[in-house]
This record gives sequence, structure tokens and C-alpha cells, in this order.
Amino acid sequence: MNFAYLIVLVALVVAYSQAATFTINNKDQGPIWIGIQGNPGNENLANGGFKLPQGETRSVDSADNWQGRFWSRTYCNDDSNHCLTGDCGNVVECNGAGGAPPVTLVEITLKGYGDLDNYDISLVDGYNTEASIEPVNGQGDDSQYSCKKAQCGTQINDICPAELQVKNDDGTVIACNSACNAFHTDEYCCTGSHSTADTCKSSDWPTNYPATFKQACPDAYSYAYDDNKSLFTCKASEYIINFGGV
Repeated sequence: MNFAYLIVLVALVVAYSQAATFTINNKDQGPIWIGIQGNPGNENLANGGFKLPQGETRSVDSADNWQGRFWSRTYCNDDSNHCLTGDCGNVVECNGAGGAPPVTLVEITLKGYGDLDNYDISLVDGYNTEASIEPVNGQGDDSQYSCKKAQCGTQINDICPAELQVKNDDGTVIACNSACNAFHTDEYCCTGSHSTADTCKSSDWPTNYPATFKQACPDAYSYAYDDNKSLFTCKASEYIINFGGV
């Protein structure tokens, strides 16, 4: 056997044995486009995205130490490749681009601190759809945030404050902005003189908008300095991600 070929074969076997799998389900009321962005230095899985018809599932593999985020793009146009929520530049494959807020994010770091996977649902960039992430046959310690499903299972668009609503042309609320994205102030964005946990507390804001998100989806991060009760940990080789239903 050719020695170079053997090296490549061994490398492929090792890479496969160390892979993690993300199984992504579309539980929404219509087709969605999935967005995927690896953190710096990490692969953009599936070139960053794909179309996922209603009710269908697709799995993607990653390195076992991958870090990144997933999101759902909704109200997408097949002719222009533009999505009204979560758009990444009028393309199907985001290829490194992030989703335009407001957008619900599923975030994960495999083999993070203590060799544990860290995962969460983030509404820091606003909300556009329900989402969840759950490990399969994970190893944990049975505590509240160990190997449990992290989810935002409330249709926040139905309860979004009027000043945060994003609507399509027919007036339907299709997303709910974060206060930062709506008003662009240092206080709401936790920037400038409000860039620390001590100086950026939503309870001190003129309006505590994150409280709406937190009450609706207590598992999710609601703003930049939300408490640590939204970070889940586990050790697993497969995760199920649902969009549009949890």
C-alpha cells in the first residue's frame, strides 16, 4: 500500500472517530434556511448554511472541539436569496458571515473549560424563532444545567413590546429586537461606561426589556451581562437542534 495513502487514510479514520454530530430539525410552519458560523479559527460547517424544508432534518459533523453558532433564517426568497430575518448577505451558504439581528442563536463550545461542552440559547441579538439544543446520551452530573435541553419555547413575537417589533410588509411581527439593536445606546448595548457587569444591569435601565425575554424564556441569555443560569454543560458526541418548535 502506498505510504502517503496510508497516512491520509489513518488521518481520515482519526478525524471521523473524533467527530461530533449536530442533527438540525425544522419544526417551523414553513421552510427555513439554516445559518452556521464557526468561531474564529473554526470551520464554517456546511459552508455556513443550507435550506431546510418544513418537517425535514439534516445532520452536519464537526471536529470534537468545534465552537460556533447556529440560527434560523426565516421569510427567505429563493429568487433573491434574501431572508427577512437572520440574513447573512443574500446567499444560501453564509460562508463565515453572521446572521443579521434580531435573531435567536444556538451557541456551543465543544471541549470547553474542564473538557466539558458549553451550550446555550442566546437572545442577546434579539429573537426571531423558537429554538432548542439537547445532548444525546450525554454524560453529566444530573444538576439543573447539566446535559439538559436548553430552549426558548415561547413565541416572543406575540408579546414583543411595540417599540422592539420588526414587521414585514403586511404588518406581521416577524422578529423582536434587542434594546441595543433598537436604540443603539451605550446603556442598552453594555458598551462605553456601561461595559462591565457592575455598570450594565438591565434592572437599572429606563425600561428593563431583557425581563420580557427572561420571563418568556428563562433558559436563554437575555442581554450581555445576564446571569450565569443560562449556560448548560455536558459531554456528548451528538446534539439535537430544533428551530420553530422545541
